[in-house]
Amino acid sequence: MKAMIIKEIGSTEVFQLVEKAKPVVKPGHMVVAVKATSVNPIDTMLRSIELPWSTNLPEVLHGDVAGIVIEVAADVNNFNIGDEVYGMAGGINGVDGALAEFMLVDARLMAMKPKTLTMKQAAALPLVAITAYEALVQKMNVQEGDKVLIHGATGGVGHIAIQLAKVLGATVTATYAPANEALAKTLGADNLVDYATESVADYVQAYTDGAGFDKIFDTVAGDNIEKSFAAAKFNGHVATILPIVDPLPIALKSLSFHSVLALIPLCHGINQASHGRILTEIAELVDAGKITPIIDESNFSIWDVAKAHDYLASGKAVGKVTLTA
Repeated sequence: MKAMIIKEIGSTEVFQLVEKAKPVVKPGHMVVAVKATSVNPIDTMLRSIELPWSTNLPEVLHGDVAGIVIEVAADVNNFNIGDEVYGMAGGINGVDGALAEFMLVDARLMAMKPKTLTMKQAAALPLVAITAYEALVQKMNVQEGDKVLIHGATGGVGHIAIQLAKVLGATVTATYAPANEALAKTLGADNLVDYATESVADYVQAYTDGAGFDKIFDTVAGDNIEKSFAAAKFNGHVATILPIVDPLPIALKSLSFHSVLALIPLCHGINQASHGRILTEIAELVDAGKITPIIDESNFSIWDVAKAHDYLASGKAVGKVTLTA
């Protein structure tokens, strides 16, 4: 089969098109004919810098995949040949990913693709949807009536998190960059905040009567995490997808702090079935018209992955950058 591989960490020039042996099905797994994948920041980081998982980096990157099942192990009874599936199932921890014609996937990580989406659209969802679900549902237990703040409205995780928080019954305030105002207005948030011009004190007063938000999901992090701590109510919750430097504000407000890392089942071999369950639920919400992924207008093939990585790095993308086989 054709595959795009890397032999070393570096710029996008490290990608090579090669012929590679087609994967062989093994217990608990399926072979999927890859139809689409998407570019996540973790994919570009794995390609370009040393990370904790660099010592056993696979040749084939990209975790998100949408495709058609062509082989099923005898002990897998919830999928059949010909099923259209999606998931986040490789590209890290020594497991080859989706930049190839075929991908060997752990069946527990997979779900039936949303019927109303194309392969290209479905491939945009797995990592960002799992991350949003883990933060809002599993970590912060967002409930009806909660006042929820989401930083990064139009980002890959942020735009799904807004829609999911609304499904959960929350009143959602979301921050956005001025250039993305029009897109931010389409996502269903109750309140929108221009992060470049509006202060934390202003929007905390406007949307929580000065008390602070019940639950905050910060998909931006970095220096922005200080705004999240400042915007949270006493005894509130803050979740983020990136490391923090100073935990003192957490203690001073008695906050519940949650770190979200959707890669744990892939990297440590635990709770794989949780991904399949989450993606099944997400597919139902998509098909019910409650969640819609935003797809960048770019049109890359898997074999153009170097160009896709460069495009994402350029900052020009609006929505998820996807690649088709």
